[in-house]
Amino acid sequence: MSDDTRLALNAPLQSARLVLTDARYFWLLAGLVVAGDAALTALIVRFVPYTEIDFTTYMAQMDVFYKGERDYSRIAGPTGPLVYPAGHVLIHRAMYALTDGGKYLERAQAMYGALYVLSLAFTCALYRQARGVPNWVLLLLPLSKRLHSIFALRMFNDCWALVVQQAALLAFGAGADDLGCVLFSFAVSIKMSVILYLPALLLVLFKRHGFTRGAVHVASIALVQVLIGLPFLLHEPRSYLAGAFDLGRVFLYKWTVNWRFVPEDVFLSRRFATALMVGHLSVLAAFALGKWCRVDGGAFALLERGLRRPGVPAAMQRVSADHALTLLMTSNLIGIAFARSLHYQFYSWYAQQLPLLAWRTRLPVPVRLALLASVEYAWNVYPSTNMSSGILLAAHMVLILGIWFGWPEGKDRTLRVQSKS
Repeated sequence: MSDDTRLALNAPLQSARLVLTDARYFWLLAGLVVAGDAALTALIVRFVPYTEIDFTTYMAQMDVFYKGERDYSRIAGPTGPLVYPAGHVLIHRAMYALTDGGKYLERAQAMYGALYVLSLAFTCALYRQARGVPNWVLLLLPLSKRLHSIFALRMFNDCWALVVQQAALLAFGAGADDLGCVLFSFAVSIKMSVILYLPALLLVLFKRHGFTRGAVHVASIALVQVLIGLPFLLHEPRSYLAGAFDLGRVFLYKWTVNWRFVPEDVFLSRRFATALMVGHLSVLAAFALGKWCRVDGGAFALLERGLRRPGVPAAMQRVSADHALTLLMTSNLIGIAFARSLHYQFYSWYAQQLPLLAWRTRLPVPVRLALLASVEYAWNVYPSTNMSSGILLAAHMVLILGIWFGWPEGKDRTLRVQSKS
């Protein structure tokens, strides 16, 4: 083989290697991934049958709303009452108008398909902010069969909460915490599950702004909730708060993805719910006290510094996007791992974050990929089985432990700390 021929063959391979590994070509690969997945999603919408689950109920509930009902306890549809906060109503009022009360499902599917593509673009932007993940990992993002289904074939309201929360994460990564808090609160008003980010968010705000300004940011989150819920709070506040923020709601055993191996009587018991809550809070506390504040001299030093000088940032150095996003996504993962029950649509809460979190571990790359494949497998087994639920729980625990022994504060912050020692 001549040198010219060898060079001609090597040039495409070299270009591909650069695109897959060189950070300078991140957005080129991201653009190709988003464009390719947009085409795939369009094909799914065109050729895979739509499955009705909750969208008709959303539209029926909006029909009741449009007729003037403002008592949350009286707004219901075929599969049950309205159990989401007022941001859900705001979103689906628009969907009701754009689809003529849900009659034009193809319009709704097109909007949800576009929403999925937007979520993928936001995910790529978050990976760029967080750093520390090779370009080629973006190729894993379009591979989830379940996630395409949640958006384009089932049209769950979780999709809207996800995209708004992603916008909030981008704002927090950029340091635009005022905007981030508004978007975060809006996301909570669509689906209360977004509250799983709150523990880490409170810590990030305290680090960046200190006690006084941090409290102002928290107040802004509460204010947005009031403003969005105002039409219902002015009419029947107790009905709205009880229906939209029911923290004690018990899910049906038949739909659980994560606890199928637990007997039904145990699953439904208060003791099981209490044990999960204790586990959730304990793991969060362990990360907050043992991992998330090391760069600031420890949690107690951070707290003492923030309370002694409440008007200035409590952190010892700038809170980077990498640090903030790693804390926020880990907090969300911990909440999901200890959730009372996970239904199939809940996969959207963290599916696109999993590759980034896997790269916050020190596990070998084949093990990281096996973890991601295990989670995807578990979410695609229907109905769930003892084995699929056990695999999902094991994958969650291994991933959390991997982050604990890996880069729990994000790679940028950890590397700077190590460089000082």
